[in-house]
Amino acid sequence: MSSENSLSVVVLAGGISHERDVSLRSGRRVADELVAAGHRVTLLDPGAGTLATILEAGPDVVWPALHGASGEDGALQALLGARGIHYLGSGPHAASLAWSKPTAKILVDRAGIKTAPWISMPRETFRELGAGGVIVELAAAVGTPSVVKPAQGGSAQGVTIVADESDLPRALVDAYTYSDVALVEQKIEGTELAISIIDTGDGPEALPAVEIEPVSGVYSFEARYNAGETTFYAPARVSDEVAARASEVALQVHQVLGLRHVSRIDVIVDAAGEVWFLEANMIPGTTETSLFPQAIEAAGRSLADTYGALAEFAARG
Repeated sequence: MSSENSLSVVVLAGGISHERDVSLRSGRRVADELVAAGHRVTLLDPGAGTLATILEAGPDVVWPALHGASGEDGALQALLGARGIHYLGSGPHAASLAWSKPTAKILVDRAGIKTAPWISMPRETFRELGAGGVIVELAAAVGTPSVVKPAQGGSAQGVTIVADESDLPRALVDAYTYSDVALVEQKIEGTELAISIIDTGDGPEALPAVEIEPVSGVYSFEARYNAGETTFYAPARVSDEVAARASEVALQVHQVLGLRHVSRIDVIVDAAGEVWFLEANMIPGTTETSLFPQAIEAAGRSLADTYGALAEFAARG
């Protein structure tokens, strides 16, 4: 890339969320690839003076690699947008919708896309109605096996697979460590796929699905970020028909939630070939074991070229 086409990019990584370490790894990888693409990059760990620093620097584009509320709940995007700063990723309203797993499920369900039956359980309701009674009703309504997860958050932190009703109390307590609301949903058995979406100016495009096969059977935090804990297949070992259907669902979710530039839509394909929505990620991880870069490489593209193209499109506003 010629120097006149080189962009000034601020990559935000780190922060104070539970996912700080993952964010730092994501940010470093993004920064390296953007430099390889010929752009000028400043890697910034957010703090009290971050917004002033960004305003003073006047970058062409900001790339948030902040996982957790500080980067994904829409507040950062609203602040950047209010000052006319271009940034990669979804706007504040779409970010807020995707950040809340129950809200995303409601919108997806209304759009006619399959998603597992669920109940949202605020911590205060759990306490006020009595834990014992709530547990009985949750088990009756959702059944087992089920999945308990924080209503907001990522990297599988606070997520528990519940095989028996007796495991529900501990699972809810774990979820409440990360969020004031727990999502309890029926576990759909099948093949878990992650479909990454990118838009470099020609409209959203689904990249090859990545299949996830954790050694332990559970795609936990450790399974996501420790090499050897999970086997990934990129592209996924599914038929062309199933792959096409999963891509169609992912693109529909991306559009229903109003996401922009990038996203990762997680689904599960059951034994009948039906595609079920799990959750949407508006800032996909970009670590060495993350699904988003694997999908880019499975499409036969280089990370540097793709990240560079994404930054260039985002810089146009």
